[in-house]
Amino acid sequence: MFMTMHRRDLLFGAALMAAVLPAARAAEPAQMPINHDHGAAPEGPFEIVARFDGPGPSGIAVTGGRVFVGFPRHAVNHKGATLAELKNGRLYPYPDVATSMPSDRPPATRLMSIHGMTIDAKGRLWAIDDGKLAGAPLAPGAAKVIGIDPATNRIFASIVLRAPTLLPDSHMNDLRVDLTHGAQGTVFITDSSFGQSPALVVVDVASGRQRRVLASHPSIQAEHPFMAVVEGRPLVFDPPAHKPAFVSGGVDGLTLSPDSATLYYSPLTSRRLYSIPTALLADFDQTDAQLATAIRDLGEKGVADGLASDAQGRIYTTNFEHDAIFRRNTDGTFDTMVHDPRVLSPDGIFVDGTMVYCTLGQWNRLGGLNGGHDLRVPPYYLIRFPTDAPAPVDATRPAPGELPLSPGAELRQQSRP
Repeated sequence: MFMTMHRRDLLFGAALMAAVLPAARAAEPAQMPINHDHGAAPEGPFEIVARFDGPGPSGIAVTGGRVFVGFPRHAVNHKGATLAELKNGRLYPYPDVATSMPSDRPPATRLMSIHGMTIDAKGRLWAIDDGKLAGAPLAPGAAKVIGIDPATNRIFASIVLRAPTLLPDSHMNDLRVDLTHGAQGTVFITDSSFGQSPALVVVDVASGRQRRVLASHPSIQAEHPFMAVVEGRPLVFDPPAHKPAFVSGGVDGLTLSPDSATLYYSPLTSRRLYSIPTALLADFDQTDAQLATAIRDLGEKGVADGLASDAQGRIYTTNFEHDAIFRRNTDGTFDTMVHDPRVLSPDGIFVDGTMVYCTLGQWNRLGGLNGGHDLRVPPYYLIRFPTDAPAPVDATRPAPGELPLSPGAELRQQSRP
């Protein structure tokens, strides 16, 4: 049986309930969870060793506490030194002004455009002179391998690269020196190519004998179509359908194992890492077909420009997609060593003992890749960071007799992003 209630009864009931119950209020809006991309946060301590307001840096090598930096001229034909020593915060043309600064001297007798650099097992500096001046063709004698003894600051080796090893569109990019093969060592060079003709180049130091190898092997070629995300922009490399929109090319980064038995290498436009025994690569009697059977595909390592190894055989790889530097451990796992918005176009990389050095040249902002607009914003940086982070300590309980931090350690702490 239904009861019928009049409107005045309903109103009376509502008033009675209001007198008994506390005042009602609107429910607070639900707290919406906010997602955070943990991979976007800076990671890893690093120190800014130097800031460069002039030409952009590329090659880097350190020996005996001395720091050498290369400033190539193939992208911008600048008027500064192409090879310099960094001392007390200043750059000095190396090995001297006449050799490193622009001049009218024949290309074979001076440094034209220093790119990759390394230190051999004897502590000597080696550099690849790609020979290229922006807007000009390669001149005879310009592309060469240079060896300099820091003990005397004198050039002890100058090996000019010639055809058919050198092509008109060659870009001799980086090098490593193996003193375990050849009477005076063997130099391995990556020709990443300004066109589409990359190759590995092998040079015997004692004789000057040289040759191109594996030019047609997939591990040497740039992959395409290929997409990279650079500063948040998805960019495609697919010649000739698309003009290059980011730094691209064939075989580029390379590094040796601690015992010089293995050469690791990677194309610039690729995410894969490869290796080959140096004993075979240094043997001029080996054919390309024989060399190809010894190549190992070690899997993905991200988009890398420079590669470097430490004494434990771990490989440090720059990554211009993530503004980062990663490390490939000997078991194939990876660690993020540095990740920071300032790490733009990490390029040359070098391990000196327990410190890793890297140049940041902002190469993906060059005008040739951005419709003629040079988007680089100086200064350019040279950074360094430890191969292994120090063990965590409890700052509230200093160890007995603990000494103050050294100035270098203080600076690294202050530089933590």
